[in-house]
Amino acid sequence: MLINRASDIPSSEITSEGIYHNRREFIKTASAAVAAAATGLLLPACTEAAAPQLPGKQPGKYDTNEKMTPYEDVTTYNNFYEFGTGKDEPAKLSRSFKPLPWTVAVEGLVKKPAVYAYDDLIKGLTMEDRVYRMRCVEAWSMVIPWLGFPLADLIKKLEPLPSAKYVEFTTLNAPDRMPGQRPSFFGGGLKWPYVEGLRMDEAMNPLTLLATGLYGKALPNQNGAPIRLVTPWKYGFKGIKSIVKIRFVDKEPGNTWKLTGPSEYGFFANVNPTVDHPRWSQASERRLGEFLKRKTLMFNGYAEQVAQMYSGMDLRKNY
Repeated sequence: MLINRASDIPSSEITSEGIYHNRREFIKTASAAVAAAATGLLLPACTEAAAPQLPGKQPGKYDTNEKMTPYEDVTTYNNFYEFGTGKDEPAKLSRSFKPLPWTVAVEGLVKKPAVYAYDDLIKGLTMEDRVYRMRCVEAWSMVIPWLGFPLADLIKKLEPLPSAKYVEFTTLNAPDRMPGQRPSFFGGGLKWPYVEGLRMDEAMNPLTLLATGLYGKALPNQNGAPIRLVTPWKYGFKGIKSIVKIRFVDKEPGNTWKLTGPSEYGFFANVNPTVDHPRWSQASERRLGEFLKRKTLMFNGYAEQVAQMYSGMDLRKNY
């Protein structure tokens, strides 16, 4: 499928945070630009951010050596529609959200289905700090130091059946705790709960994390507490937050943004500078907090680790 470039100007083309001395004013401006650019659909979720090195951390096998996004920006400029569609709303409206105690249901084609308490789910899994560049679909990018464990480690622990070809994830659906899910909120026209999915080889890729923190701290509410998905070669809306269900299935599961706007958002959502969103180009990006744009890298710069999974596929059709 060829996706034609549109002339609409997205929020990423309007301005940069670095121009403003008042960060709050920037957020208001960016949010207004996003609303103006959308035509019936708002932009899909991705945590945006851009800063200092973790004390004492040595570069790891999968780490980028780029400057990390400041913690303040990572935690105050977010897309998490369950807590509102404005970039500043998740941090404000999630303050009273209590992510613990927490349970995750494991279902489907798996040998160990159960409803797991959070501590039992992650018991025995080795936590790692991973510094990943992240790319949001509307041409923003950031570098975030995640704390988490490879999803592959959890999958091995749960023992899916050979017939399981995909992993489906579901976010908490609780309008009493997540105000963005209430009918009084616009919510981007989304149907709750939020769902996402990965093909099994993607889920088993060593880059794929279930994150439980960032910057060496527990994951903040607005960033998807207590557990979220991180796939750094994909656009940000794949990073489902506040996961309450993991289901192993034999057919490609639906994912929220594809179900909402199939002509705009695909299942794979691989970062691909040659495939534009219908309303803006994906060929370049602006790191949050910077003025100048940079060329978008295929698979967000992780081609060496992931390109083999898509060998032979038409990546313009399977977007």
